[in-house]
Amino acid sequence: MKSGFAVTVGRPSCGKSTLINTLCGHKVSIVSSVPQTTRRPVRGIANREEGQIVFSDMPGFHLSGKEFNRVLNETTAAALRGRPDAVLYVLDATRLPGAEEEALAQLLAQAGVVPVFALNKIDAADDGAVPAETYRRFLSRFWADAEVLPVSALRGEGMQRLFASLFARLEEGPPLYPEDYYTDQPPDFRIAEIIREKAMNRLSEELPHSIYVEVADWEMPSDTELWIRAFICVEKESQKGMVVGKDGVKIGAIRKAAKRELKSVFPQNIRLDLRVKVSKNWRKNGYQIKSVLGLNKDS
Repeated sequence: MKSGFAVTVGRPSCGKSTLINTLCGHKVSIVSSVPQTTRRPVRGIANREEGQIVFSDMPGFHLSGKEFNRVLNETTAAALRGRPDAVLYVLDATRLPGAEEEALAQLLAQAGVVPVFALNKIDAADDGAVPAETYRRFLSRFWADAEVLPVSALRGEGMQRLFASLFARLEEGPPLYPEDYYTDQPPDFRIAEIIREKAMNRLSEELPHSIYVEVADWEMPSDTELWIRAFICVEKESQKGMVVGKDGVKIGAIRKAAKRELKSVFPQNIRLDLRVKVSKNWRKNGYQIKSVLGLNKDS
């Protein structure tokens, strides 16, 4: 039996979260069509006959001068400095290597990391997917013997070979978590992420990037009930109405969809009080950014 930690990196929208969910056999990371949906490292646990891999789904690596994006990138850099047992580098078959890919590859190479390379979205071949050889040539500038493994997170293709490559990097050892675990996320974080996913998938333009979810409190007054009070936080007063929608239709749809998924995670009957409030210009406030990302010790 083998076990170990694997950090998962890649550009925004390369399908890291979908791949982690497929590898773990459960939904551990929220998914949307909006770039940079993942904001905090999310752990997913894959239990196999060969052993156990604990994946950390990292935020997408994005070149930007904005404080928020800088902090997200530093989260990835810090995870690499922690010397994980393996690094899974997810490439995007729908996009050619670009400046972000160059910067991320350089960061990994300078850290002395030799990743397992997964070329995701090969199911997009009919739309002109980028060949694995194109990425192999790009990566050979940093790793002479880079092997690119084609996979489809959506279809579950290439998973066996990917697992074999990852387990080859791990040492023998007992499971790090009980074998019935597929994540170690605390309940309030899971609740907030589920609500945020439902909101992001129902909001347009820049608004999904402007929100975060705050779980004010949650309690179980009995074995059969779970009460949750949460806020969708926006940056400006003018954005509140966009989240609420005419006659409360939009926030009602977000609440209904969130309750539906929460019921699949928690066995209790869900009572969800969901509202909107303003956290003015939070993405320009360094302390608030770190609080939202769980980086403040007292947050």
